[in-house]
Amino acid sequence: MDKQTRQGLAAILVAAIALLSWLINNERKHHPPGNSERAPSESDPSIHLLLGNPSRAVDDTHDPDNYLMRKPYFALSYNRTKGTPNWVSWCLQKSDFGPGDRVEFYPDAALPQGFPRIVPRDYTNSGFDRGHLCPRSDRTATQEMAKATFVMTNIAPQSPHLNQRGWNDLEEYSRDLVHKGSVLYITAGVQGMGGEGTNGPAEKIGAGGKVTVPAKCWKVMAVIENGTGTAEDLAKIGQNTRIIAIIMPNDQSIGHNWPKYRTSVKDVETLTGYTFFDRVPAPIADPLKAKVDDTKIPPVGKSLPGD
Repeated sequence: MDKQTRQGLAAILVAAIALLSWLINNERKHHPPGNSERAPSESDPSIHLLLGNPSRAVDDTHDPDNYLMRKPYFALSYNRTKGTPNWVSWCLQKSDFGPGDRVEFYPDAALPQGFPRIVPRDYTNSGFDRGHLCPRSDRTATQEMAKATFVMTNIAPQSPHLNQRGWNDLEEYSRDLVHKGSVLYITAGVQGMGGEGTNGPAEKIGAGGKVTVPAKCWKVMAVIENGTGTAEDLAKIGQNTRIIAIIMPNDQSIGHNWPKYRTSVKDVETLTGYTFFDRVPAPIADPLKAKVDDTKIPPVGKSLPGD
């Protein structure tokens, strides 16, 4: 075999290897792991995804409606078609609290090219609040942290009564648990289309209807007593870990009685099609996901017994 022939065969071999590599990577992108496999969060270093990645979002635009964004202070799955996050996930501990103040809402410059930018005025006069999923009050240790929550990829249209009453009360209750010594791992999200604001029912808002109004808002929280806010907390989840899950309709019927909307994590999974706590061993996670929290909650403005 002469030198020219050997060089030709080598070039063909290199091209074949490159093609095989491309085919394998393309298959992985278009066929993410099923429920029987671990999610991408298995090797994700983010503390905000410590318990899992509910929708198996990836930071690849092959699925622009389930696009993973790892922010410094939370993580989220963004939906390009709806113009809102699918969910936002974060760890909440005492060190997250401080004097950070409110700022103006702003569009997310980190979205990939071709994603429409949602801007604050898309909500103006819509009858819906710019509803934080990760709230500013959970991220006030520094002004930078507080500002991070005002990015529009952390925002969804919420009924004023939901946002300012039941949803807000649950957020305050969550922070109270942290002040008492717990670390919380929280995922909040939206589902469906069509809510009710002060202007009545609506399915879409914004210029050209580029923002979808969700039908429901939901939240799942794992309460880790004596948590550290580190990867060590994963091993602290056991059969007695308190889990709080809620589903609220996105309408003006919401009052201050958030506990009435408590449900099981399994119900949230049924609603959304997501899988929660996928990094927790199934013998522990499955019974926890089937429970509905029944802890007695004091009325708004009152303290728990023993405080």
